[in-house]
Amino acid sequence: MAYIPPHMRQSKGGATSSPPSPASPPESVIPRFQRNPKLVSKDRPKEIVYAENAISKWFVVGLADDSRVSNLTRLEPVAMDSFERKSGEKPLSLVLKENGDEPCEFLENPWNFVAETVKQDLFSSFQQVKDEMRGYEYGEIKPTLLLRFGRILFHGNRSFTAESMIGSSPPIRTLKQMRKSFYTNLPPPYAEYITSDVVPQFDFKFEEKELYQVKLSDNMQPGSTISCKCTVAKATNQLELFKIESNQVRSLVADMSCLDKNLDLRLMLCTKRILVALTDEELENIKSLIISARLDSEVKGGLRWPLGKESSGNRYTVVGVWHTNSETFTNSSMRLKVRHADRFDFRSSSGEVAKEVSLTMPGIVPVLREQMVNTDLALEMLKENLKLIWKHFLLPGSYTRKTEQLAL
Repeated sequence: MAYIPPHMRQSKGGATSSPPSPASPPESVIPRFQRNPKLVSKDRPKEIVYAENAISKWFVVGLADDSRVSNLTRLEPVAMDSFERKSGEKPLSLVLKENGDEPCEFLENPWNFVAETVKQDLFSSFQQVKDEMRGYEYGEIKPTLLLRFGRILFHGNRSFTAESMIGSSPPIRTLKQMRKSFYTNLPPPYAEYITSDVVPQFDFKFEEKELYQVKLSDNMQPGSTISCKCTVAKATNQLELFKIESNQVRSLVADMSCLDKNLDLRLMLCTKRILVALTDEELENIKSLIISARLDSEVKGGLRWPLGKESSGNRYTVVGVWHTNSETFTNSSMRLKVRHADRFDFRSSSGEVAKEVSLTMPGIVPVLREQMVNTDLALEMLKENLKLIWKHFLLPGSYTRKTEQLAL
């Protein structure tokens, strides 16, 4: 019998989806923690890497009096088969109680509350990024400040199961102790709303792009991942490499449950390092992996490799593939991306297809990079961006959050 690669076997048979969120934050009960991506590890390459002294936090947005969160909210189960197969329990979503006896009073300007809540963490995190940029010699470090749209999912922990929390009104302390993940796969109607209703209100430049990202492990740097961005050459119908980056490193992750809106938000400060000091041998080994890939729409991730071609030079090995089609809308203050992503992880033989919306804020980064940061200006710019998001990108949805929409 001919050999069939693992991802080919899975696409032909009963596939097992990956966990619901490709981006799970660490425990938010401890906002500051040590995670050093430079440490050598014997573990497999990590998809998500946090900087040393990275900050992760979660908070609730929307209510005028956040001390009433427990009285006005409850945890509801989310129908998500892939998550249940892995964890054995349903994830939970925090929603406002319907027809509650107590009236809800909402914040008049929630964007100000968010900016004031994250400002100290943002400034301190960016200072650490600046320190790293000054001391790095082997590649250009590119910082990015962005917002992701999705839903925060709560899971049980050792003290209690998620099942025991269904329908409950847990205090903030309990919510902070629960494990969380950020689910970025959005219902198609929302992505359509963004492109057809929101985008025409702004003076955006439009760009459409199809990319393949090949994720490689490097046995000389255990625990790290190299991302190779590629396009398809029309003449040969083969991958063409145009950028090699280290995996993304997160310095700040601030998740916010937006109770009176249809979606939650994640504010993230992260960096990528463009690898510019590769030797000729290293570059040739990487290119040989890219050239040997075959386009195949029948497999998850859209790429496959002939038998024995998944590694090169006894050093690099293919560990994952992303095939993305994105629509990008850009102006001077923001960069909006609506992306269809088809991912496959060779290590777990699992994949996912997701519709995602994110918004980067390139105008704030140069202000933060100044030697003497104008914190007032940076904070005002953040507030203005958040105000636009609240007024145009988020829909009223406190009582219309249908959790079954997540199980797409």
